[in-house]
Amino acid sequence: MPDVVRLPPQMKFDSPEEERLHRKQRLAAAFRLFSRFGFDEGVAGHITARDPERLDHFWVNPFGMYFGHIAVSDLILVNHRGEVVEGDKPVNIAAFAIHSQVHAARPDVVAAAHAHSVHGKSWSALGRLLDPITQDVCAFYEDHSVFDDYTGVVVDVEDGKRIAHALGGNKAAILRNHGLMTVGQSVDEAAWWFITMERSCQAQLLASAAGTPVLIDPDMARLTHGQVGSQLAGWFSFQPLFERIVREQPDLLE
Repeated sequence: MPDVVRLPPQMKFDSPEEERLHRKQRLAAAFRLFSRFGFDEGVAGHITARDPERLDHFWVNPFGMYFGHIAVSDLILVNHRGEVVEGDKPVNIAAFAIHSQVHAARPDVVAAAHAHSVHGKSWSALGRLLDPITQDVCAFYEDHSVFDDYTGVVVDVEDGKRIAHALGGNKAAILRNHGLMTVGQSVDEAAWWFITMERSCQAQLLASAAGTPVLIDPDMARLTHGQVGSQLAGWFSFQPLFERIVREQPDLLE
């Protein structure tokens, strides 16, 4: 039998400053990747990373800045009142309304991602969970929910609280008639869950258009969830993408 592949441990940090820079670099890379994959839609979409010291503050993209241009130096720090405390650009009101409540409700969440990607928002219009039809989508088996109440652009923290409540303890939520949201214990993990969830929406739309997909047995879906849906699996899956985008666009680290 071949040796079991041992995944490398996640990074340990000697100081909050080092960890903050690491999170910001991953955040900038995630935006560049979202742009590369076509997840941007005008000024919509945001990814946040909790600050390692000020736990009720988060780093986020400036409102109205193209994902494909975002570098570490462009990121802004927002406090629990929605005030920009580092950076000279405005915050997206929807980003604050949603992410502030998700971070407040989930102390385990370091990062959260939301965008209006084409297949995610198409699937969201059905108002239903994804089915276990592929190995990859099993990462979300019994680990995602539906926020089944569209009330327009989210500008009120009360709406953000309701989204956080619908998310519960899951890694992802489908926001009906809106799009996808994913969370993780690292920026890497949250970004990867969004990428693979968007692709899972695409796969189910394609399979359903061609016929009736065969569902994976529930016991096998749960087993596969443990194999591909763990926190470490999410973090590790992002590493090749990070290396790719940094090699192609090293200015994102500036």
